[in-house]
Amino acid sequence: MSTDHEQHYLVTGATGNTGTHVAAGLRDRGLRVRTASRHPVPADGAVRFDWGDVSTFDATLDGIDAVYLVAPVGVADPAPLVRPFLESAVDRGVQRVVQLGSSAVGKGDPGLGEIHSLVSELVPRWTVLRPSWFMQNFVGDHPLAEGIRTSGQIITATGAGRLGFIDAADIAAVAVEALTAEDPIEGELILTGPEALSYADAAAVVSDVHGRPVEHIDLTTEQMVQRLVDTGLAPEFARMLAGLDARIRAGQEDRVTGTVEMVTGRPATSLRDFLTADARATTEAPGPAVP
Repeated sequence: MSTDHEQHYLVTGATGNTGTHVAAGLRDRGLRVRTASRHPVPADGAVRFDWGDVSTFDATLDGIDAVYLVAPVGVADPAPLVRPFLESAVDRGVQRVVQLGSSAVGKGDPGLGEIHSLVSELVPRWTVLRPSWFMQNFVGDHPLAEGIRTSGQIITATGAGRLGFIDAADIAAVAVEALTAEDPIEGELILTGPEALSYADAAAVVSDVHGRPVEHIDLTTEQMVQRLVDTGLAPEFARMLAGLDARIRAGQEDRVTGTVEMVTGRPATSLRDFLTADARATTEAPGPAVP
């Protein structure tokens, strides 16, 4: 696969944390990019795409050489939706797929792990990115960020367990390299930031950057399940999320890899630098025009 302008790249999940950066990174290289969305903006080179509507596959995949794949969000069993899409992609000549997975979900595990299996089974050249938890969870509309803003609290069931929090922009930078490299970057890549932090550690960084106290409140796994159910989540989904916290508590996500720097040539962003840049961008954002 060459990296000239004849290649055409499809980005699914193009309005998400990583997809936005992947599309921008490809365009910055002068490459041809098509984004896929249920509610596309044609001026942005987007096409209408619906995982559950195979009639949208033709226009989405026409002329595409490589795909950045973000599985359908909020679907407990996405594999039956993704399989026909991948089969259609390969039938139309797609040679390379880069899938967004999770460090907590291995190949063959339910959900994203089943997509991992499909990609490795069906696609000639494939890469599965398995990032740690996103730094973006500390800002924006994420419930974690909402808790920081409204109560000055980060509430988890992770104990002193540590995570290699990672900036979605770093994940996207690896994805762009994997999509475009002449020498394929194949297999699965575990992606983390430059340090492993507990949520108590992270709360201290947030406190320091924002200049106001933020504390970590540690619940038991069962207390977290009930808390999530009380917010309106289905019990099965609440148990799955609380189970991820239990994995962190047990130390299963306590790791740091150098994959971001190895692939992109630059160090991964630290949580402090990410939060500082986000705070600066928010402060410097232009206000409303004054008549």
